[in-house]
Formats: sequence, structure tokens, C-alpha cells
Amino acid sequence: MTLNISIDPDNATAPYEQLRAQISEQAHAGALPVGHKLPTVRGLAEDLGLAANTVAKAYRALDADGVIETRGRNGTFIAAAGDAAERQAAAAAQAYADRAQRLGLSRAGALAAVEDALRAAYTKQK
Repeated sequence: MTLNISIDPDNATAPYEQLRAQISEQAHAGALPVGHKLPTVRGLAEDLGLAANTVAKAYRALDADGVIETRGRNGTFIAAAGDAAERQAAAAAQAYADRAQRLGLSRAGALAAVEDALRAAYTKQK
């Protein structure tokens, strides 16, 4: 099983974000199964022609999202992201709901704001 990553230098999206999005998508689609060992930061940077800091930034974001986990010297692996991602999304949704209520937004207003934000986020990914 190989990591299928393509970085487009002409894309307006930053290379680290392209890398983060592609690994995340492949992990969620099952193309990179739970437990799959990812290349080292330096190894992947060399393979993709990127700076090591760019790959490290993508790995940090993926780790924060619960998509990957680092096991010290053993390496970096695809995590059981579904559960972690769902927990984090639920916590973020609850925090947003609490904040929207404190701000006095109506339910419809709060939902509209979320729909606008999601539309913008998913449009950026394409």
C-alpha cells in the first residue's frame, strides 16, 4: 500500500494543506487503513520535493485532527480517526451552540452561519 499524494505548486492552497487534506481523505476513505505506517517527515518531504517543515506542519495538523498518531521512535500511523473526529466535531458543535445562544442568535440564524461556514470550507477543498 502506497501513499498517493500529489502537490500542485500552482494551486492557491498551501502545500501543507494539500498534503493534510489528501492524507485525511485517504484515511477516511479507507485507502490508508488504520495502523498504516506513514513515511518519516524527512522521507516524505524528500519524496514530494517539499521542505521538512511543510510536512511536519501537515503531520501536526493531522495529529490534532486525530487522523494520525505518533508512536515515538516507532513512527507515525493512521489512527482510528472516525471516533476521534466525531468526538472533536461534537465538542466543537456544542461549543458553537453555547456561543450562538449567548450571542442571542436564533436557531435558524445559528444554523445558517454553520451552513455558510461549511459551504465555504468544502468549496476551498476542491
